[in-house]
Amino acid sequence: MNLVWQFFRLSSPLYGLVAAGYVIASLPWWRTEWSRRVSGLVFAIALPALLFHLMSHQAASQVIDVRVLGVYFGSCLIVYFIGRTVGASLFKLDGPSRAVFGLGGIFSNVVLTGLPIAKLTLGAPAVPVVALILVFNALTLWTLVSLSVEWSLHGSFSPAGIVKTLASVLRNPIVLSIVLGVVFSRLGLVLPTIVDQGLGAIGNAAAPAALVSLGMELAAFPIKQQWAPSAAVCGLKLIVQPLVVWLLAIAIGLPPVEIRAVVLVASMAIGINVYLMSVQFKTMQGTIASSIVLSNLFAAFTTPLILAALHAS
Repeated sequence: MNLVWQFFRLSSPLYGLVAAGYVIASLPWWRTEWSRRVSGLVFAIALPALLFHLMSHQAASQVIDVRVLGVYFGSCLIVYFIGRTVGASLFKLDGPSRAVFGLGGIFSNVVLTGLPIAKLTLGAPAVPVVALILVFNALTLWTLVSLSVEWSLHGSFSPAGIVKTLASVLRNPIVLSIVLGVVFSRLGLVLPTIVDQGLGAIGNAAAPAALVSLGMELAAFPIKQQWAPSAAVCGLKLIVQPLVVWLLAIAIGLPPVEIRAVVLVASMAIGINVYLMSVQFKTMQGTIASSIVLSNLFAAFTTPLILAALHAS
């Protein structure tokens, strides 16, 4: 119990920042455009600076176990098909709706919550593991669901859709900063001191800024009365996926740091990208919007429990 309370105290200020962002964006005089500008600065400047700085310093000495990808995305595949089955059997969803429903159970908010919380609770050694998942997360999961939806609608896959998804991911400043930081480190390059210190200062502000930005984003998502499917999605995301990842990681024999990092990422709330997917395919918008807000509320309690269990094992 003391361990649970310790991690709750450690995590609660982080979710407090999310709540602060939500309150700010909910004020009557606050403009939605201001939230977009804050989010844009976080995505375009603060988080890329943090990731480039960390990866340029650690990538050369950090050995990334490629089994991390197998464990994490293997769990995604398992839980995705569990989600599709639940969507079909309990809620009688059609093909595209099952695909989006399943995506909600596996797409973590790695950038806005996974990365900051991993850095602040697990320390710098966990960041390269989270960064590795981050690079492949959007590409792998968007491609999986896009193919699934296209197969449901047309009975075939579209190479053009895969290429479009790949190009979009590679243009992402978060992904680019990770890749460039790794290359910089592997080449043995060193930043000038003033630049290195500047990036470090910006990076120190990135984690809290990202969490406040997330709260602002959540204020735009209304909670609608679709409790049963929303609760099911949250259960898949916050309970089933972390457990599946944990079991796979233990079975494969990942080291403790990697186990904690992958399970922590899996325990994160539903990523906002899932809502973009629901809009793109014109299905499940209300359910996913509600699930995103609810999963962030629940994760404030489930994540400390999972962190405590990880450290006690």
